[in-house]
Amino acid sequence: MNQKEINKTKNIIMFIAPALAIVTLFILLPLAMSMYNSLFDWNQMVKLGFVGLGNFKDLFFKFPYNERFSNALSNNAKWFLATMFLQNTFGLFFGYLLSRNIAGSNFFKRVFFLPVLFSIVAVGFLWGMYLKPDGLLNYFLKVLNLPQYQRAWLGDAQYANKALILVNIWRWVGFPSLVFLAAIDNIPEDNIEAAYLDGASSWTIFTKIIFPLIIPSITIIFVLTTIGSLNVFEQIFTMTGVDGAPNYATDTIGTLFYRTAFGSVDAGNPEVGMGSAISVVIYVLTFSISLITIATSKTKEVEL
Repeated sequence: MNQKEINKTKNIIMFIAPALAIVTLFILLPLAMSMYNSLFDWNQMVKLGFVGLGNFKDLFFKFPYNERFSNALSNNAKWFLATMFLQNTFGLFFGYLLSRNIAGSNFFKRVFFLPVLFSIVAVGFLWGMYLKPDGLLNYFLKVLNLPQYQRAWLGDAQYANKALILVNIWRWVGFPSLVFLAAIDNIPEDNIEAAYLDGASSWTIFTKIIFPLIIPSITIIFVLTTIGSLNVFEQIFTMTGVDGAPNYATDTIGTLFYRTAFGSVDAGNPEVGMGSAISVVIYVLTFSISLITIATSKTKEVEL
């Protein structure tokens, strides 16, 4: 290589190295340690004998691990479905309305995005108080003369997970709204105006022009939704704790991992091997679903 190529290579390395170091230190190294730890039996924090895939076998087939894991994973699936079809649908709707420059659009852009900026701990703490039996929501229901709808929202297994999901949607709906707004604003206005001149309806323009052209943004939101739904933890921790109360109705694989790996009132002493196995499963699920989504979206883009 000549000196010019050497300098170019050095510059590339200089820009890539910091990001690569961060990814290695905070993602790849912990992942490798989790994979290694999952292959051993542990007595609390003391490593014992090699068990191979024994921890994974127990996680999927041995009671109570299999029951707790399947319940937690089903709750993650509920988070994903509700977030995908409610939060992101509303986000697409709001983004489209804002792109049409409705009255007060600049104000609504800030209103929708403001909860995203709030600390998730503060959001969880405040909504936890609002949803108490003597909290703000039940107070308003009483004022509106609707006492039959008052609930112990976070203490009833029928409503606790739904309440957490709705709070999460309230907090995050502004993010997909602005992502979709930016994607729609990026579409050449000439294409849309030409369609209007040809007599196309607003629905036809949205389904035939706008929606296909924002598929890359939809893919990004889908991947982020997948990652967020599989790794949800902080909000549950601040609102209901890590023991899945009530009766494991709010348990997810994130809270299951935490109390298994670090111990809790419910799980007892730490089980490092089983906790590491759960973390590996979380990574594999996240990576696999994201990879499939990206590959599928690229195929659709090529077809379009």
